[in-house]
Amino acid sequence: MEPERSLFDVSAGSYDRLIGRYLPTIGVAFADAAGVGAGQRVLDVGCGPGGLTSVLVGRVGAEHVAAIDPSRPFVAACRERNPGVDVREGVAEELPYADGAFDASLASLVVGFMSDAGAGVAEMRRVTRRGGRIALSFWTLDGMPLLQTFWSAASAVTGEHGSDDTRLGRRDGDLVRLLEGAGAADVVQTRITGRATYADVDDFWSSFTGGAGPVGAYARSLAPEVADRVRDACDRLLGHPRSPFTLEATAWCAVGTS
Repeated sequence: MEPERSLFDVSAGSYDRLIGRYLPTIGVAFADAAGVGAGQRVLDVGCGPGGLTSVLVGRVGAEHVAAIDPSRPFVAACRERNPGVDVREGVAEELPYADGAFDASLASLVVGFMSDAGAGVAEMRRVTRRGGRIALSFWTLDGMPLLQTFWSAASAVTGEHGSDDTRLGRRDGDLVRLLEGAGAADVVQTRITGRATYADVDDFWSSFTGGAGPVGAYARSLAPEVADRVRDACDRLLGHPRSPFTLEATAWCAVGTS
């Protein structure tokens, strides 16, 4: 497995605690932006454990949704959570579908982890019918307090600077350029927002301990006493919350026509 993909070779629960809890809200906003509605055949590229897949099923029905992800644990979870959906193990760069098979193809929070994002988006266009929609989303640079809090705390404790700031998709226009480079027309970029509620700081910290993504891999690499200090630094940055609190997260969203 390639290094980037191995970052998500973890349990579905680990992903749920890190990112999945934002998907019921940001997934709805993403599906709205992509114009997903009844009567369409829709593809979820990089589906993870199936958070966005569930949103799509609610709109068009399981028999009209296909989903694909390179992580075997995520594929198994997506199948279990979304009965009737055609869920496959595979990569965006080599989609196993016929030309024009879908009315809409969506990739939620995934282009920055593709081995070749240009090739992946080109494949999304290939499998989307002429006139159909291709939609991409990825976290903005300044719009993910969950990650910003962790990396700031880790830097304060260790003196190391770690972040995902250079990842493709996080800057204004990245997604637009990917779509236009794949030949999509009439590309429109917006911002979409999701929310997650944490019971307390321990619940917040559990986002990282499962090892999902770059942030989880880094958290797991810390010695226990260092991890405890980073957790305490997160608590300080969050203002020592002692009751449930909600964080918002903002992603770029770009939609084009095939």
